[in-house]
Amino acid sequence: MTRPRLALSVALTLGLLVAPRAGAAQTPAIPRIGFLAATAPSPMAEAFRRGLRDLGYVEDRNVVIYTRWAEERYDRLPDLAAELVSLNADIIVALDTQASLATKNVAGTTPIVMVGVGDPVGAGLVDSLARPGRNITGTSSMAVDTAGKSLQLLMDIAPRVSSVAVLWNPANPVFLAQLLGETETAAATLGVQVQRVEVRNPNEIDRAFAAMTRQRVGALLVLPDAMFNFHRQRIIELAARHRLPAMYSLREWAESGGLASYSANYTELARRAATFVDRILKGAAPADLPVEQPTKFELVVNLKAAKALGLKIPQSVLQHADEVVE
Repeated sequence: MTRPRLALSVALTLGLLVAPRAGAAQTPAIPRIGFLAATAPSPMAEAFRRGLRDLGYVEDRNVVIYTRWAEERYDRLPDLAAELVSLNADIIVALDTQASLATKNVAGTTPIVMVGVGDPVGAGLVDSLARPGRNITGTSSMAVDTAGKSLQLLMDIAPRVSSVAVLWNPANPVFLAQLLGETETAAATLGVQVQRVEVRNPNEIDRAFAAMTRQRVGALLVLPDAMFNFHRQRIIELAARHRLPAMYSLREWAESGGLASYSANYTELARRAATFVDRILKGAAPADLPVEQPTKFELVVNLKAAKALGLKIPQSVLQHADEVVE
């Protein structure tokens, strides 16, 4: 055999030895999921993880989750979202409107699953609920649609009230501006005066309640906000101290001692978000996955809190309550 033929024969033999066999199993890449939220770990974050486990995803075994918390500062969300993109996350899960908007601005074509966004269309996140049309889908709380009903329920509980303070965070403008508009429209119909009370950070909470006292408001409506939720016990205690009947936006508030809450079940929305992650990992396009809306809104009433305020909850309200805390 000539030298060129011998060299070719050796090369082919070595190639057969190192080349993968046809049909040999390839180790699949472990999916990387980014999780972005404004506040530290919450029941919603755990509900999302539970949803993944129910679908067979075990963290650090067949899925990796990168979590980033903005520590109640919305201005940190864009940098944290960019960090998740730089980690080559296959999907980014964004908890609430502000996190979803921050992620949308930096994610490029990376799929985004939003969780509990109040008005995805109004916030400019999707083209429509039925056909999102972009790289974003997920679950919506439809909170804007509940704003008027929340005020009405508060007035049913405290019918003699003529002025209501609305606690909101101007640092969360897009979503809460929509809620404020709906609340004030409902207030005009109900013949109730609304006083906007701003809280941008936890240091302003006490000052906000002092302002309510000066304005002589008779009740309080707390709009949904991640920072408020993180400090909910403090707000509940201040509302009780100032003897203000209050309506909150998450059932955890009423279960923690607040008077009443009316909202979608946010932990269920977070659990359902795992289904979107699963479908996208299996090849579905976010643009083709309709945004999931809550099937019902829950009213929770705390009778102990009502008794402390000297309020008798009307039977008409109790009949519609999904949970009554004794």
